[in-house]
Amino acid sequence: MPHLKLAAGLAALALLGACATATPYQPAVDSDRGYSEQQIESNRFLVQFSGNSLTDRKTVETYLLYRAAELTKLNGYDHFRVVRRDTDADSRLVPVGGAYSPFYSHFALDYYYYGPRHPYYGSRFDPRLDPWGVPAEYRESTRYVANAEILMGKGEKPDDAAYFDAGQVMFNLGSNIMRPSGG
Repeated sequence: MPHLKLAAGLAALALLGACATATPYQPAVDSDRGYSEQQIESNRFLVQFSGNSLTDRKTVETYLLYRAAELTKLNGYDHFRVVRRDTDADSRLVPVGGAYSPFYSHFALDYYYYGPRHPYYGSRFDPRLDPWGVPAEYRESTRYVANAEILMGKGEKPDDAAYFDAGQVMFNLGSNIMRPSGG
């Protein structure tokens, strides 16, 4: 039994540690974080990279471009054209510290019913504070998701800014790619 508790504790600690780093370059298999693709035609794909709140926009877009180049090479093509590209940001406010307590969840209902001047709350009540008088602090958390539709081709890359040489992209961006540890 003690070994089971130890194993569960170590697993929880490992999961917590995994959440405290930016999303590495990996397939989005076990979660929605990482790269994924969908084939539309033999030489056309939708490619996506989704990061967590610690992965900045530049990294998400770099990983998307790298995956497009890697996918092009894996399918036997030399270059690709970005037909459509978009990066979405999902921002939300998350509490910082211990401003939330599950032990007094009915506070808001009491406050709205009795009002801020009720003797129960005293005259020093400030709605910007939690029930214990601690300021409720929040920070903005943003997750980026980059999407692109790519069209692959063989031979020499056309002289157009929308086309990328897959080999050069992989060579130039390869040093910026952070792969998962232990794999």
